[in-house]
Amino acid sequence: MDRPTLRLTSVTIGTDEPGRLAAFYARLLGGSVTADDPATAAGPGWAQVRVPDGPTLNFEGEVQFRRPVWPAVPGGQNATEHLDIRVEDLDAAAAWAVEAGATLAEVQPQDDVRVLLDPSGHPFCLFL
Repeated sequence: MDRPTLRLTSVTIGTDEPGRLAAFYARLLGGSVTADDPATAAGPGWAQVRVPDGPTLNFEGEVQFRRPVWPAVPGGQNATEHLDIRVEDLDAAAAWAVEAGATLAEVQPQDDVRVLLDPSGHPFCLFL
């Protein structure tokens, strides 16, 4: 069988604050929030960001969301995904991410990568 055409168009990230996380990533990546449906009695909310030159980011509200722990620890709510973001200037990009609302992770395993945590605690990496 020949492989059918498949194209990754979006990534969905679970959070307890979809609108807040969408606003963060829109600012960080220079994108725009294209949907922001707040939580209601009918559901936990959902938001979406379109970024230049990348997949759409969706943020799905999760009632039982627990802030992930990175690096992983036994028995912790360990991170199950992270985003990798290529940058030209690692120090400037890390400073911008912190200004946008990220936190620099305590553990930095590589010299040419910066690990940061978004406002919901998901790790993401900036790399050269």
